[in-house]
Amino acid sequence: MKLEILYQDDALVVVNKPSGLLVHRTDLAKNEQDAVVQRLNEQLGKWVYPIHRLDRATSGALVMAFDSESAQKLGIQFMDRSVNKEYRALVRGFTDAQGVIDYPLAKLNEEKGRSRFKIEGTEKDAISHYKTLEQYELPIAVSRYPSMRLSLVSVAPEHGRTHQIRRHFKHIFHPLMGDTRYGCRHHNQSLRASGFEDLRLMLHSHTLTFSHPVNFESITVSAPLPHDFQLVLDKINDLKV
Repeated sequence: MKLEILYQDDALVVVNKPSGLLVHRTDLAKNEQDAVVQRLNEQLGKWVYPIHRLDRATSGALVMAFDSESAQKLGIQFMDRSVNKEYRALVRGFTDAQGVIDYPLAKLNEEKGRSRFKIEGTEKDAISHYKTLEQYELPIAVSRYPSMRLSLVSVAPEHGRTHQIRRHFKHIFHPLMGDTRYGCRHHNQSLRASGFEDLRLMLHSHTLTFSHPVNFESITVSAPLPHDFQLVLDKINDLKV
């Protein structure tokens, strides 16, 4: 399937990455040949350079460059945190109207057969700002509660640490829905058993603002919510109390 092009010129292209698609091939998924880079190579007929990454299960705005110089200039912007990023996420519980999560993140031990734990001394600063957009109460029992509470939030991470948003919202006890790694198993299971079989990781890269690598003009690109994300929200709105 062709990727949705959100912006394109001679230097770069921004696509709306679907959930479940790798940004590029990796040894961590040796049997997976499909990826954004390969699709764009075929779709546009020229090579693209990935600038940043999104988790495989995360959808949304993703920037690629057409030449190494533009790729380098864009990459510097992501590294020095001059790119403004805004995500949409559906989380457990009722979040505050707005908040700041200032919680350094350490690397995690990922050895098979062992419980995941932090590697001491690897902590790096990580800050995420959020605002609550919607709150929902659903007539779905979960654990000892007769109903389920959820919040749709806008998140602006200052840093780009691995799984930053997912780990930050777990830290404040509002894990992302559909997250099989850091999420709440009980909430995910209850929602799926109530007609949400297609629940995915509810995280979407909604808006990116950066400077053009050639003419230095400010560019803002927004990625519409994909069908699978919007479908979950539509079902929630139909059910909410």
